[in-house]
Amino acid sequence: MENVGKLIATIGAVLVLIGLIVWVAADKLSWLGHLPGDIHIERPNFRFYAPITTMILLSIALSVVMWLVGKFFR
Repeated sequence: MENVGKLIATIGAVLVLIGLIVWVAADKLSWLGHLPGDIHIERPNFRFYAPITTMILLSIALSVVMWLVGKFFR
């Protein structure tokens, strides 16, 4: 049971670290969400935004990170 507590604390620390990095580097990441393929429709009283390309890139990056974590910790 103590391993579960350590795992949750580690995941929390990693999320805080990622949040701090994104917060500090927010001006350098302004292109994120404005890629070709992201759908943005604006009309009077209506806005629609679907960041399709951004989500695909984030999914690929997270998949690679999770694969590397699994590769090194087995």
